[in-house]
Amino acid sequence: MQAPHHENNSLKTSSLCTKGVQFSPSRRLPGPAQTAIPSTRNQKVLLGSLMVLATFVTLCNAQCYIMPKTHFPNDFSDECKDANGITHPLNSKWKTKNCEECFCIQEGIHCCNIAAIPMNYDTVKCEKILDKETCSYTVVERKDPEKTCDVGGWVV
Repeated sequence: MQAPHHENNSLKTSSLCTKGVQFSPSRRLPGPAQTAIPSTRNQKVLLGSLMVLATFVTLCNAQCYIMPKTHFPNDFSDECKDANGITHPLNSKWKTKNCEECFCIQEGIHCCNIAAIPMNYDTVKCEKILDKETCSYTVVERKDPEKTCDVGGWVV
């Protein structure tokens, strides 16, 4: 006589691999008694992920402004004129010499600062210097510009 068949609800062997380890019903994941110590690689991945998240949060605080179009009766132009008198086609994008990214939209010109501005540093001992080619600031000591200063945060 054959034994009755019972459905096995246990975890089946998986081909999902993590760091080259294949999990199966015979292998146990670390539990409270067996805590895995995070590897240096995992710590670097976590730190990198947090940096990306911080960047997105910083980008949400962009310093932007709009220069509205001056509309004249019967003027339906498809371009924008910036503060320097240069015209830009509708829906175009450009970078200014002052490290702003601008867009020509129907309502006017929309510009946002693209250089991260240093915050929370010793403004008496240190000064910020903008490199307009790379649109990035460096914070250096006033008495010795070869030495950089600690910066507590950056705002875009």
